[in-house]
Amino acid sequence: MKALVTGGGGFLGGAIIRALLKRGDTVRSIQRGHYPELLELGVDAIQGDLCKADDIDAAASGCDIVYHVAAMAGVWGEYDKYYQANVVATKNVIDACKKHNINYLVYTSTPSVVFDGTSEEGIDESTPYAETFFNAYQETKAEAEQLVLSSNSVELKTVALRPHLIWGPGDRHLAPRVISRANAGRLRLVGDKENKVDSCYIDNAVDAHLLAGDDLQNNGRCAGKAYFISNDEPISMSDLINKILATVNLSPIKKRINEHLAYYIGAVFERVYSLFQIEQEPIMTRFVAKQLSTSHWFDLTSAKRDLSYKPMISIEEGMKRLKASFDTEKK
Repeated sequence: MKALVTGGGGFLGGAIIRALLKRGDTVRSIQRGHYPELLELGVDAIQGDLCKADDIDAAASGCDIVYHVAAMAGVWGEYDKYYQANVVATKNVIDACKKHNINYLVYTSTPSVVFDGTSEEGIDESTPYAETFFNAYQETKAEAEQLVLSSNSVELKTVALRPHLIWGPGDRHLAPRVISRANAGRLRLVGDKENKVDSCYIDNAVDAHLLAGDDLQNNGRCAGKAYFISNDEPISMSDLINKILATVNLSPIKKRINEHLAYYIGAVFERVYSLFQIEQEPIMTRFVAKQLSTSHWFDLTSAKRDLSYKPMISIEEGMKRLKASFDTEKK
């Protein structure tokens, strides 16, 4: 197979590329930046903008399957930027698939599309999209996911995966942010409850994408559907955060802030940042306050049944690997 991976320079996109190459697939990638490491791997790496139809059109030519991983993530920013990067880009990917007779599209979504601010405990894919959203990321990812799933057909089989809190060696977001805030003395647990959360080790997230792509080409059980993906090991938010801190030998965080106060602070920050048009992400937003103080764990029955998905790397093993990667960086 010749696979196109969008966002090949990112954490998940790069990991998917390495896994595809390892099993013998030919890989082309498209991303905004220049990544010499992709060229060294033998990837046909194209620097381009998915918001430009011509760029994705050229990248998709001759490919058999697309893994659309690229997105604009974050909890703050102008709606139009998120709309362009997440909705317009996804529409361009779908159009390119149709133009070049590409039959399979695996889309990386997020559980945030269904998050309404309340705890999610063992929910499955029957949970509806949120009626209102806290930020542009949620809203545009939900719209993009619906575009992908509504495009499913005999000619173009599509699937959307919703991995939650991906982490591991090479992570540029979750672990580094937790560690940075702890080092700065700005990390707090939100709420007085031990809310449980799912997370997803990078190798497991990659496996889910490859399994989904393979199923589209064979049984097609997953076509037109969305799936929650995680390690299937819900643990308390405090436990997850402190396990990450332990990988760099930092003391556990015990200080807490009231969830209602955190939400109020987030609302104030959002108001001030909007008023003065500050682009930098606030230290707290309403979305972050709710995410940190509520539970988020999922029923993976559908992924296990349709994709034969089984998390291979446990949280314990993943943390060992994460610590080893940080130890190597110090040398």
